[in-house]
Parts: sequence; C-alpha cells; structure tokens
Amino acid sequence: MDRELMFGKALEEVKRLAKEQGNCVSREQVAEAFSGQGLGEEQLALVEEYLKNHKIGIGEPVNADDYLTKEEIRYLDIYLDELKRMEDVSEGEKEAISLSAMAGDGQAQARLAEIYLPKVVEIAKLYGGQGVFMEDLIGEGNVAVAAGVTMLGCLEHAGEVEGMLGRMVMDAMEECISANLEQEQKDRKVLEHVSAVAKQAKDLAEALHRKVTVEELAAETEWSEEEIAEAVRMSGNHMEYIEYKTVSE
Repeated sequence: MDRELMFGKALEEVKRLAKEQGNCVSREQVAEAFSGQGLGEEQLALVEEYLKNHKIGIGEPVNADDYLTKEEIRYLDIYLDELKRMEDVSEGEKEAISLSAMAGDGQAQARLAEIYLPKVVEIAKLYGGQGVFMEDLIGEGNVAVAAGVTMLGCLEHAGEVEGMLGRMVMDAMEECISANLEQEQKDRKVLEHVSAVAKQAKDLAEALHRKVTVEELAAETEWSEEEIAEAVRMSGNHMEYIEYKTVSE
C-alpha cells in the first residue's frame, strides 16, 4: 500500500478511536497506530499537534464545551432542560428495555431511543466546531438512534447496544459534516467562478465603453457561453457589465 495512503488510514483510525474514547487517545495508542511507518519522535509530535488542533486530547480529553458558540450553548441549555423532564431509569431497567428492544418490542425500542437522547448530545459535542450547528448534529444523531433501535436483533448481549448505537450516531454525524463540507466547497467554487466572470466582464466592458454580451466575453476568455450564462444566472442576473437579453434568450 502507498505510504501516504497508509498514513491517512492510520490517522483516520486514530481519530475514530479517539471519538470512541471521549475524544482522547494515549501517546502509546498514537505510536502503535503509526508503528511500522518509520516515524520519528518529531513526526509523531506533529501528528499529536494535528490531533490537538482537531480537538482530540492526548492523554486526557479536551473540554468539548470550549469549542461551542454562545448560540450553541444557549440551545444546549434549553434542550438539556427538556431532556431532564424524562423519567430516569436504573441500569437494570435499561438492560431490560434493551433486551425487549432487541426482541423487537416496538414500545421498548421507542423508550430506548428516548433513554439515549442525552448520549447523542455528548457525542454531538465531540463533533462541534466543524461547520455544522449543534442542533443539526443532534438531529442527525437522533434520527440514527431512532433507526438503530429497530436494528438491534443482530446483537447477542444487551451490553452491545450502547456501542452499536454510538457508532451509528457517530457515522451519521460524520456523514453530515462531510456533506456540509462538500456543499461548502461547491458553493465556494461557484462563488469564485461568478466573481471571476464578473471581473472579466467589467474589464472588457471598460475597454469597450459599453456592456458586453455573453458571446463577446466567451470570445475573450477561456469560458464557454454556457459557463458564462450559468455564472450570470447564479449571480441572480445582477452582473452590471453583461447584457442580460443574450443570457435569457
């Protein structure tokens, strides 16, 4: 396997392990994950620095609350107050409910989903500060739990329930963050394209002392008429230096 791919795979494994351990890994775990890759102390230190910058504690957990915005803190305060109104259950009751849920009892599954709502909040905090608002992360996590409690029949022991639901919640939140990042990248590219077209249109219009058509701009640039027309549409037809009649025809 390519060395860069091995490094990236090891890094992702460490990040996932950290999430499962409350956003924390030991130095020994980091060294073990990258064993066989010939990393020296200085390179391992850079890996640890990278993990810290991604809110992963080395040896002890970071305080996830430190990465929340004031708006998110207010939201969590209200949301957690609402959760406190739910009836508490003992560990024995939780185990019994889990076993019934594993057996396919619909009422037990619904109750188990409620019991795990606070856990979803704990996990969501670990993913805070990555471009997705806390409310959206919790929403994705709750949906994952609601689906997960109906899929517990494959487990053999009640003690496996929390691990399975936790993994499903983390997967859902990571997919949400990934989709958000992908959309942001697409939006950024669109904005860059619109800005570039607008600038070229301005430069050409100033040279000709009039507005320019899409055809004229295409002839002077590397863009096709379709690409320019799309940029104009994405701007809401508010490019000052382009003749819009040509775009709408």
